[in-house]
Amino acid sequence: MTLRIIGNRALKTLPGETTRPTAARVREALFNIWQGDVDGKRWLDLCGGSGSMGAEALCRGAVDVVAVEQWGKACALIQENWQGLAQPQQRIQVVRGQVPGILKTLVGREFDCIYFDPPYASECYGPTLAAIAQHHLLAPQGQLAVEHHPQRSLPPCPPLTLHRTKVYGNTALSFFYQP
Repeated sequence: MTLRIIGNRALKTLPGETTRPTAARVREALFNIWQGDVDGKRWLDLCGGSGSMGAEALCRGAVDVVAVEQWGKACALIQENWQGLAQPQQRIQVVRGQVPGILKTLVGREFDCIYFDPPYASECYGPTLAAIAQHHLLAPQGQLAVEHHPQRSLPPCPPLTLHRTKVYGNTALSFFYQP
């Protein structure tokens, strides 16, 4: 299957439902909300899947884009998709591992934008939000978007502050910021 991102660029995806690319409508909504907040920024894509969100960030000028994905085939696909998009001044990295445990390997790095999209039935929402806060991965004034089912409530995770939640059919995006 082929997926298209900004500029009608094609990305490869894996067959089946092992990875679930973020719906085009939700992807477009997120980048409309974060309009102007991606260019020149550091981007972290948690549960990267096909890498479509990070690819979109690359196309919109993010300078440092990191994906975390647990499945090896998906990691290879993300790397392949991003190699074709990254400009010489952009840094890309794909980290294989499970959230939240793998996040400790990113200690010392801060990200301006973090996108977190685990399987909706996953129990990693709370622990991952806690790890993001504990390891100081979200830069001051940074933004975190969490994709989830609209009926799922996300736990509070100080110092991250829930700003708003937007619902798009069977998908919700909850936005947190780092004060």
